[in-house]
Amino acid sequence: MTTARLLREEAQTIAPPEPDLTPHQIVARADGMRDKLRVAQAAAEAAGNISAETNQALVDAGFYRVIQPRAFGGYGFDLPTYVRLVTAVARGCPETAWVLSLVLGHVHQLSTYPLQAQVEAYGDTGDFRAPEVAAPQGRGVAVTGGYRVTGAWDYASGSAHATHILLAFTIDDAEPDGAPMRMGLFDRTDYEIVRNWDVIGMQGTGSDRVTMTDVFVPTHRAKPYPPMKSVLPPEIYHDEPLFHGPARPFIVTESAAVIVGAAEGALDLYEESFRVRKATGPTGGPRQELAEYQFNYGRCRALVDTARAALLQAASDYMEFGRRTCATGEPCSEDDWRRLTLVILQSIHLAHEAVDIMFRTVGTSASRKDSMMGRYWRNVGVLRGHLAHQSDSSAINYGRTHFGQSPVGIA
Repeated sequence: MTTARLLREEAQTIAPPEPDLTPHQIVARADGMRDKLRVAQAAAEAAGNISAETNQALVDAGFYRVIQPRAFGGYGFDLPTYVRLVTAVARGCPETAWVLSLVLGHVHQLSTYPLQAQVEAYGDTGDFRAPEVAAPQGRGVAVTGGYRVTGAWDYASGSAHATHILLAFTIDDAEPDGAPMRMGLFDRTDYEIVRNWDVIGMQGTGSDRVTMTDVFVPTHRAKPYPPMKSVLPPEIYHDEPLFHGPARPFIVTESAAVIVGAAEGALDLYEESFRVRKATGPTGGPRQELAEYQFNYGRCRALVDTARAALLQAASDYMEFGRRTCATGEPCSEDDWRRLTLVILQSIHLAHEAVDIMFRTVGTSASRKDSMMGRYWRNVGVLRGHLAHQSDSSAINYGRTHFGQSPVGIA
C-alpha cells in the first residue's frame, strides 16, 4: 500500500463533530452570539485579545471548521457560507471576527502542503487553528531533513488561541530559479508570544509578535514560498472546488468579510440611536422622524447592503472558478482573478464609506473612548489601511495586465 493511500485512509477516519450540520444552522449560531459579542467588545479591546471563553465558544460552535475539508473533520461548506458566518460574527465584534476569519481561512494555505504535513496538522480530531505571517521575518538554516529556524514575526493575529502557526522565512540554500523562501508549519509549542500590539483600532485581535529560536521544521512542513506552482494532494482535494480557486481573491475575502460585517454592526447602532435620541436645536424631534437622519440612514443602508451583495456575488463567482478548475484542470485566468479582487476591494470601499458617514453624523458622543460606535469606526479605519486593501495599485495592475503589460509592485 502506498504512503499516499495510507495517509488518505488515515485522514478519512476524522468525522466532523456534527455530520448533519447545515450552512443555515452554522450562520444562525453566529447570529445568536451577536449580543454576547457586543458585550465582550470592550473587554477584548482592553485586554488586547479576545478571551479564552470567546475563542472556546467559536470552537464549540464549529466555526473554525466551516470550510475545512470533510476528510479532515471539517464541514466543507462553500465560500458564500464562510462570508455569511464571518460577517455575522463581525456584526457583533470585528476583533473576534478578524481572529476567526484569518485563522479558519488558513486551511486554504495548508491545502498546498504535502499530504503528510496536513495529516500531522489536523491530527486525530481535525482541530486546526493557525495564524499566518507571510512577511519573511525569520531565517532558516538548511540541515539534514529540513531547516532550523530563528526569527521574530509581527502581526500574528490569533496566535494566543492557535494550535499551529504558518510563518515565512528566508533560506540559505535557495536555488537560482527556485523559491527564495519557505512557509513553515509550526506547532503551538514552537513559539513564544511577545505582547507588542498597541494600536487605535482592532486592539482586541492579539496581533502580537511571535518568536522562536533554532526550531527544527522538516522539509515536508516547509513548502516553497511564494509557491512556484501550487499542487493540492488529489487524494483529498479532487472534489473540493473552494481550494482550487485563485489565492488572491480568497485572501482579500478573509478581511473584506470582517469589514462588511463591522459596517452592518455599526448600522445596527446607528438605527438604535435614532430610535432613542432626539435632535438638538430648534427641531428637538425624534431623529427617526427627521429628514436629515432618514436620508443618512437610507444612504448608509444602501452602501452596506451593496457591499454585502457584491462580496457574496464575488464569493459565488469564486466558487464557479474553482469548479471550473476542478473539471478542466485549468487555473483561473489572471484577468478573471484580478477583476474579481477589484469587486471585493470595492465592497471594502463601500463599507468604509458607510461607517464614516455614521460616525460623523451620529453625534459627538461617538467620540467617547468607551463608545461602541467609535470602536466600530476605529476598527474599520484601521482595517481600511491594511496593505492588502490598497485598491489603487490593484486597479493599476488589472489595467496593465488586461492590456498585456507586466504588473508592478505587489498587488
